[in-house]
Amino acid sequence: MRDQALLDKIDLHLIRVLHTVLTERSVSRAAVRLGMHQPAVSGALKRLRDLAGDPLLVRSGAAMLPTDAALRMVEPAGAILRAAEALFSDARGFDPRSATRTFRVAASDYLDPRFLPRLVARIKSEAPLCPIDILALTPDAHYHAHLEQGEVDVVIGNWPQPPSDLHMGRLFADEVVCLVSCEHPAVRRGWEPEDWLAAEHIAPTPTHPGARGVIDAHLESLGLSRRITARCAHFSAIPDIVASSLLVLTTGRQYCERYTEQLPLAILPCPVPFPPLMYYQLWHARTHQSAAAMWLRDCVKAVAESLRKQ
Repeated sequence: MRDQALLDKIDLHLIRVLHTVLTERSVSRAAVRLGMHQPAVSGALKRLRDLAGDPLLVRSGAAMLPTDAALRMVEPAGAILRAAEALFSDARGFDPRSATRTFRVAASDYLDPRFLPRLVARIKSEAPLCPIDILALTPDAHYHAHLEQGEVDVVIGNWPQPPSDLHMGRLFADEVVCLVSCEHPAVRRGWEPEDWLAAEHIAPTPTHPGARGVIDAHLESLGLSRRITARCAHFSAIPDIVASSLLVLTTGRQYCERYTEQLPLAILPCPVPFPPLMYYQLWHARTHQSAAAMWLRDCVKAVAESLRKQ
């Protein structure tokens, strides 16, 4: 009976205030994000503290920190908000002009430096009221878990073997080439496979612990390995690094061609044969029939196709 009485005191707005205050760790910042006056947020926080029997946020010097109980509430509160967001939108169909749901896209920047800007521009043009979160594929987070938990709508990147339990849409295939400085010796004299393997290579930081990229996974299948002497979590910074060094970046031609007009870089054939790089978008079964998610996936595919035509 007590649980029912407690539930009757909780509404969705209160859950949104809870999640925002805990993630922002600031009443004033939460007020700005929620579009509320600060006293109204403070009043809602007082109600939440009374309901939880816990202070939720405590002061530590100049900062506010969530209590242990509050930390345990962040993910359930986020899950409730995501479920509520999708509860009626798909039942009524998805109208991008009037929709207000948030789209969450996790993507590497390996594909094309123009891809994410074009994708955001298309979504904001066709669904102007929908917020967009572009999330990185970081080493400390596994995209599979984010899709499963509903924290991400779609993940975009390339993989040697995409997980069989996720839905997959092919975007395009690309030739594997090498990007080097115009001053690299291989530009003048070329190279054999052993020269390429012995060269100093730069590679992206793995997307999650233990992950192997498509280049090194293929080399391993051939019984080969290259000499990686630099790694960088920011793929878009690598061309500048390559231009001012003798490092070699091995990736897709489409990505490399975007930089050769801006920087003193050259594209060379890779002396070790590779199959084409395959770029995909992945999504979970929970959003497979979602009208909003289907619209988003169509946008991703259309933007990828438009870049291939340039």
